[in-house]
Amino acid sequence: MIDVRRLRDDPEYRNGAVRKGASPEAIDALLASDDRRLAVRQEIEALRARQNAASKEIAKAPAADRPAKIAVAGELKAELSAREPLVALAENEFRELAIRIANPAHPSVPSGGADDFVVVKTVGGETPAPALDHADYGLRMGFVDGERAVRISGSRFAYLMREAVLLELALVQWVTQRLVGHGFVPVVPPVLVQEHMMEAAGFFPTDRSQVYDVDGGELFLVGTAEVPLAGIHLGEIVDGSSLPLRYAGISPCFRREAGTYGKDTRGIFRVHQFDKVEMFSYCSPERSWEEHEFLLSIEESIVADLGLPYRVIVVAAGDLGNPAAKKYDIEAWLPSEGCYREVTSCSNYTDYSARRLGTRLRGEGAGAGTQLVHTLNGTACAIGRTLLFIFEHYQQSDGSLSVPEVLQPYCGFTAVPAR
Repeated sequence: MIDVRRLRDDPEYRNGAVRKGASPEAIDALLASDDRRLAVRQEIEALRARQNAASKEIAKAPAADRPAKIAVAGELKAELSAREPLVALAENEFRELAIRIANPAHPSVPSGGADDFVVVKTVGGETPAPALDHADYGLRMGFVDGERAVRISGSRFAYLMREAVLLELALVQWVTQRLVGHGFVPVVPPVLVQEHMMEAAGFFPTDRSQVYDVDGGELFLVGTAEVPLAGIHLGEIVDGSSLPLRYAGISPCFRREAGTYGKDTRGIFRVHQFDKVEMFSYCSPERSWEEHEFLLSIEESIVADLGLPYRVIVVAAGDLGNPAAKKYDIEAWLPSEGCYREVTSCSNYTDYSARRLGTRLRGEGAGAGTQLVHTLNGTACAIGRTLLFIFEHYQQSDGSLSVPEVLQPYCGFTAVPAR
């Protein structure tokens, strides 16, 4: 949730919200609502103080004066009871407006939309297209069966089969062990969460159309392990000396892919169900930007060790998700399309989600207060999408598939013969 004090007092922070798509009118409406809720709070507190004082005067007053004092106290109590519900109304109005304002873009984030990203670096060269693109190759090798999956589940589902399954498991094991080596705690989280958790993680209400609900909205299938990982310390005060707390979530993910009709329909590039290894970090505000670069470095090392040419971009403000103050995407070269396509990303949410989550850190020393943590997340490996890049970059001229060297100890073979 937005920091209203900074939104009011910090022009750069306000401008960051506008660059993310918040209208000046929406911001002004939120600030006016904040003024109203503070005024109602003060009014109720003043009434409560007067009622308490009147109640104390009853005991001190002479017997003849007590009926009048009791009447005054009763009137104040009735007025307080009548006006107390106004606090909840003002708080609800404020919250409804606040959750619709996105986390402001960091000053280092370029303005603009999807095409206004900035390329930070490019590693490796652009390679020529193989004989078959990833979709046709997956079909030829028996790795992907979309036709049968459509019969039972509809479009954008697929059976992953044969050696591709062993490669998927190898990717999960290899990436997870790498993260554990960096101090991440491995987690297999729940993938069904309640609505309050979707909101607390920053996905509702803005991304509701992308999410599958279950039992009429009682539970929701997560589109990323980031959501349940954000709930590990929901409402907790963590020891500042224990930060950063890093978690690696291994889970299936589910997305409606609303608004992508006719886009990436072949193969397993954009599907409704996929597996992913997700990084999540709770850290102190002082080092969250350093942590962001750390997550990026891990993602780069994974893509590089798989031998994939890639580039790193800073996503423009208008293309950022609601909770992100800054996001890096790593785009790998997809030879069949002759362009770079996203394979992983990492974001710094600063204190935006933590304000909803109620996750705070306690400073060191006696009497130290608390402050909101910063939360960050990054995709260590979107398994299916990574596989299709392997299908193209490791496809041999005779139709066989060479296995990336780093995965060979985990899958038990070095190549898959042509079929």
